[in-house]
Amino acid sequence: MAATIMILYVSKLNKIIHFPDFDKKIAVKLFPLPLLYVGNHITGLSSTSKLSLPMFTVLRKFTIPLTLLLETIILRKQYSLNITVSVFAIILGAFIAAGSDLAFNLEGYIFVFLNDIFTAANGVYTKQKMDPKELGKYGVLFYNACFMIIPTLVISVSTGDLQQATEFNQWKNVLFIIQFLLSCFLGFLLMYSTVLCCYYNSALTTAVVGAIKNVSIAYIGMLVGGDYLFSVLNFVGLNICMAGGLRYSFLTLRSQSKPKQLVDEESIPLDLKS
Repeated sequence: MAATIMILYVSKLNKIIHFPDFDKKIAVKLFPLPLLYVGNHITGLSSTSKLSLPMFTVLRKFTIPLTLLLETIILRKQYSLNITVSVFAIILGAFIAAGSDLAFNLEGYIFVFLNDIFTAANGVYTKQKMDPKELGKYGVLFYNACFMIIPTLVISVSTGDLQQATEFNQWKNVLFIIQFLLSCFLGFLLMYSTVLCCYYNSALTTAVVGAIKNVSIAYIGMLVGGDYLFSVLNFVGLNICMAGGLRYSFLTLRSQSKPKQLVDEESIPLDLKS
């Protein structure tokens, strides 16, 4: 969050990007996005620590139908039957894989399903709040981080996480510090690319792209880490998930074979806008 605030603020000062200055209406315009944003992070970290990596990636697929449902309700979007079938193929695979999980962890499952809900809601509301005439994509990123950096710092203090972090014995290791700062920058880059995908496509497409990205993670997790318990049903379910995701991508790309040129209003200097 600190990296996001610094990068965007410096970019704004140098007139590389534009987003509105702070006023009392910002919080109202952004709500409930900051709460969804931090809920997504906390439940994601909690569920990752309690589940094997392949099972985590499978159960995260439930983000996709939740996103489809919320886009239909909140954004009034409609999807074709083929798209809907592809989404439910992903869910069928997830059910098959989860039903054969030999390392069942109830607490981990609760956290990952909460994470699915937060992720879906965060994606849909991000899409809704990114009107260039309002906050825009840079404003959403910047004010999300500004509003939640203090509350999350308080939470980390109350849980003892901050104390554990400060007592970590590698803070004098230059290589570790470089890697840590790089991870902060890449964290910002990940959030920016996710917001950018929502901006130019949809929250549903962003969710499916994330699922397809997990293809490599899931299969590598079977070979590396040592916490994956192989079963035929789990493996079959995982492959059905991936097939559904690839089918969705094919349908989406085909429907956008002649994309319209989009103008990034937030990159246009203010003098040219006027």
